[in-house]
Amino acid sequence: MAGNIRLEVVTPQKEVVKEEAQIVVAPGVLGEFGVLIGHTPFMTALNVGTIRYTDAQGQENSLFVSGGFAEALPDKVTVLAESAERSQDIDVDRAKAAMERAQKRLEDKAADIDYLRAEMALKRALHRIQLAESRHF
Repeated sequence: MAGNIRLEVVTPQKEVVKEEAQIVVAPGVLGEFGVLIGHTPFMTALNVGTIRYTDAQGQENSLFVSGGFAEALPDKVTVLAESAERSQDIDVDRAKAAMERAQKRLEDKAADIDYLRAEMALKRALHRIQLAESRHF
């Protein structure tokens, strides 16, 4: 079936993407999934990772998401993300600083360290860095 699907990615702070796409691929908690026009409706939680999509003109795009939820309908994909950034908007220096902070917290043996929170911060930073650096190739 030919045609485009509407993609909307929003965070509590802003609308990140609102455009037509040929295909949307996202990091679901049960694995990566893809959506084309006419897809069977479903909802899923998202992992930290990358949403990739091909826009109506055939240009490949990507953005970082740090979890949230996705709803796929036959003509639309809506992503409600905790945070999201287009790959070109990622501040690599800021992400590297966040990675270093998280690594220091994980190395610290203090009892009051929230290790799960530090691990998630490290995971988010690593994904941001990887996505930002991959756009330069």
